[in-house]
Amino acid sequence: MLYTEIPTERPVTVLLDEIDHPQQLRQLAQSQLAQVADELRQYILYAAGQSGGHFGANLGVIELTVALHYCFNTPRDRLVWDVGHQAYPHKVLTGRREQITTIRSKNGLAAFPARDESEFDTFGVGHSSTAISAGLGMALARRYQKDPCDVVAIVGDGAMTAGMAFEAMNDAVAHDADLIVVLNDNDMSISCSTGGFAKHLAAIWESGQLVNLNELGEAYIQPHPKWTYNSRLHQSATDAADNLFKAIGFDYFGPFDGHDVEQLAQVFHALKKRKGPRLVHIYTKKGKGFAPAEADPITYHAITKIAPAASAPIKKSPPKYSDVFGQWLCDEAAQDERLLAITPAMCEGSGMVKFAQQYPERFFDVAIAEQHAVTLAAGMACEGLKPVVAIYSTFLQRGYDQLIHDVALQNLDVTFGIDRAGLVGEDGPTHAGAYDYAFMRTVPNMVIMAPKDENECRQMLHTAYLYNGPTAVRYPRGAGVGVDIQDKMTALEIGKAEVVAEFNVDAAQQISILAFGSRVTASVQAAELFANKHSIGIRVINMRFVKPLDEHIIRELADSTQLFVTVEEHAVMAGAGSAVNEFLAQAKIVKPILNLGLPDAFLLQASHQQMLQDCGLDSQGILTSIEKAWF
Repeated sequence: MLYTEIPTERPVTVLLDEIDHPQQLRQLAQSQLAQVADELRQYILYAAGQSGGHFGANLGVIELTVALHYCFNTPRDRLVWDVGHQAYPHKVLTGRREQITTIRSKNGLAAFPARDESEFDTFGVGHSSTAISAGLGMALARRYQKDPCDVVAIVGDGAMTAGMAFEAMNDAVAHDADLIVVLNDNDMSISCSTGGFAKHLAAIWESGQLVNLNELGEAYIQPHPKWTYNSRLHQSATDAADNLFKAIGFDYFGPFDGHDVEQLAQVFHALKKRKGPRLVHIYTKKGKGFAPAEADPITYHAITKIAPAASAPIKKSPPKYSDVFGQWLCDEAAQDERLLAITPAMCEGSGMVKFAQQYPERFFDVAIAEQHAVTLAAGMACEGLKPVVAIYSTFLQRGYDQLIHDVALQNLDVTFGIDRAGLVGEDGPTHAGAYDYAFMRTVPNMVIMAPKDENECRQMLHTAYLYNGPTAVRYPRGAGVGVDIQDKMTALEIGKAEVVAEFNVDAAQQISILAFGSRVTASVQAAELFANKHSIGIRVINMRFVKPLDEHIIRELADSTQLFVTVEEHAVMAGAGSAVNEFLAQAKIVKPILNLGLPDAFLLQASHQQMLQDCGLDSQGILTSIEKAWF
């Protein structure tokens, strides 16, 4: 059925309510699977409205998820979900139905598959293109243990654009591994899929022909006239050169209708009787069954929870940092024709839609290929252009070798706009940007900045762009603090901090808070609270630069400071505070120092504010830590 509204009351789900384990699903008749799928779709619509979270991808794999758990003996058989945006139906069918409304909340279900949450979650994910590698590892391990099982890796067409997926497929053929790859082709990642691979899938779809599929098993599977079967063992359809998967060495089946649950069950039952690397190509629609999401899958990639009716007008929020970046990008490009912009499949999330529309010839969406994005920028810089790479902190981790070897080693003029730095709330540890200070500040030639607010973000981006060399501006997820943004762009002095607040300046004893990026405002609030309670001097320095560090101001402050405090929304270990510690030790300045930041742990999902409170990085937490250190 096609739904047009998200239900606010729990729907009636007669069959679904009886499924607390996939074994109960497998006891149903195949003819009942369509009803299970419809009930599951209604329930996911309801649950997503209650909790918020990923939306379109989950609606698109309802029938696929039902068919997989119906045909395979999970959890003994392994289902490996790539990325995990689409794992909500899987969680519902594996004993977590009544918990699904807690997803992405503190003490609730994780946003993605998590091994410590359920035995059915065979591999923890969150980043794309890992499923085939992990699934291959499981298949080879079980072969070695002489305890084989079916292993199924479910991968989207967007995730297939990453090189890691093809590395795994190549290796699977080399080992003749018993591995099934389900290619969920919906022409989408978060944005629309781009590039040669997307064109290849479209060509397979368009050139398909009617083929008798008795080879798959006893049951005759009737394909759509444009669905075909290709096998490395059978030349009945297209030549190997016309099918990339077959050319690699996989048996290829499809495309099949990913929303025909009974046909999918037939296909999977038949595939279980075969061996070796097999790829099943299914075609699905992101947001399937919910009319607004089918019409606009990008907007409905994820939704917020349905809020109760407001009794008062909602106050306008400050602009998001990603929007500040996007506007700066357009303004800088208008002044300099050398600017080119690159994103690894995050156009909307990085605030680049306006730039892509205004400067299509200067915009490069390279799909989910972070390593390629970084080295592509390096190549552009070699030709005298000034590329800007928009990338999330958590995804830059995947391009670390390229950052070092291809950009920094050659001292190339590449600007990195690093979004989602620090804690990201409900998305949890897989998406947290907790390590970028550490992995960037150890790299020679890098300049690293962190803005305290949205206006400083704009000015820092301009500063980074003008600098001749590799630079990074790292800013948090979500809205700014509400300051006015100046249209005029003014470059900051490289490596220069500023004092932003001073209290009880005449006191004999002084505390100096060296605050970085998003924690400057909270540090000022904490300092004011401290000064109102205690007759001790306290000042806050907006450090601005993690590298180069403003060593001059630290040395100057040391003469009158009895306690240094560093505050950052980043891991304490090897972070910005560690850079301060290193300088003080090198300069032989012996002063007490308190480093505040993220603990040495992967932090589970909660709201951003809850996570800051739990880590002691909100104003009250900073105040409490300073009082404990001082008194």
